[in-house]
Amino acid sequence: MSIFRSLKHHNFRLHFIGQAISLIGTWMQRVAISWLVYRITGSAFLLGLVTFLSLIPSLVLAPFAGSFIDRHNKFRVVMVTQVGLMVQAGVLAAMIWLNYYNMVWIAALSLLQGLINAFDTTARQALMVDLVDNKEDLPNAIALNSSAFNAARLVGPALAGIILSSFGEDVCFLINFLSFIAVICCLLMMKLTLIPASRSEVNIWADLRKGYEYLKDSPDLSSLILLLAASSLLVIPYTTLLPVFAKDVFHGDATTFSWFESAAGLGALFGAVFMATLKPGHDLMRLTIVSSTVFAVALLGLAVSSSIVFALLATAATGGGLMIQNSAINTYLQTHASSEMRARTLSYYIMSYQGMLPIGSLVIGYLAHYFGVGVVVFAEGIMGILIVLAFMLHQRGINHWLRVLHVIRLRYLR
Repeated sequence: MSIFRSLKHHNFRLHFIGQAISLIGTWMQRVAISWLVYRITGSAFLLGLVTFLSLIPSLVLAPFAGSFIDRHNKFRVVMVTQVGLMVQAGVLAAMIWLNYYNMVWIAALSLLQGLINAFDTTARQALMVDLVDNKEDLPNAIALNSSAFNAARLVGPALAGIILSSFGEDVCFLINFLSFIAVICCLLMMKLTLIPASRSEVNIWADLRKGYEYLKDSPDLSSLILLLAASSLLVIPYTTLLPVFAKDVFHGDATTFSWFESAAGLGALFGAVFMATLKPGHDLMRLTIVSSTVFAVALLGLAVSSSIVFALLATAATGGGLMIQNSAINTYLQTHASSEMRARTLSYYIMSYQGMLPIGSLVIGYLAHYFGVGVVVFAEGIMGILIVLAFMLHQRGINHWLRVLHVIRLRYLR
């Protein structure tokens, strides 16, 4: 079937299988640590703080990681980071199994995970183009990779809800630790022929500046990155508040929280399948605008929900809109950035998403503590609509100047 066409490539197929298994464990750990922190502290602020610590390294290190990966073997970087994440999950599992509920250590391990992820995410994104032999299948591979992520987001929280209720958080962390065995085995089975990384004679700070200048001269790429950065700061952090919706708004437990995570995962999975079915040449800019609008409107619905059924439906819609927005931006960047600048471009993408998200999570958690989740999430929906309008006006300005340059070229440079 054309929807699975990129799976015919041996290396991508191994990557897909390994990630599909490992990501289930990753999502189980995400749900478990969010529930653990809110259960032992009851603080929306501390919930946002842990998210902040797990993601803030992406803001600080992502551009540096992009330049580092452009200079080194991407495959080796991925292998080392996966082993590091496995060790982090093992330490967390052991700590909770021994009933050592220490918020300082939980926060430190979250920070360590963020430091490793700053390099891992950039390296895996940059490696994607080498996993697919036919570059026409790259957009499909990106969409299927997102499908695996969101299928895991659907299954992982559902399993986590059952395990949290029956066994506790430590078992979720242990399963995540064991799931890394699959991805490491798949990496070892790959047959990659990578072009040796060029050893730049200039220092890495000059490389960072070169990446910035490249984006500055590519307004189509930079505008998408700015859209994602604004969304990550002001809109996407609603995900931090899902435990509060489950426990305080709808008076539920860990199982109720897993429903919200699974609803978001189900919506995102439908969004990923939609992206996988798109034919080459689709207008990704317009798709980004539509999906961002759906995401913002769904947040307004979640904020005013008095019924848990309606809240779950709205959460599913937010998951679908967010998934299509991110996948469309990712695909555009992967297919339009030059090969020598791809890792650096993707590092800014990761910085704008995972880097801005922790700041937003910290601020949103703080505001929700004082004003309530309903008011804050409604404000996030309004901000999402305003961001889309600003992006549309910006795009209209870019298109105008591109037309002007085209006319000048035709009249005076022929």
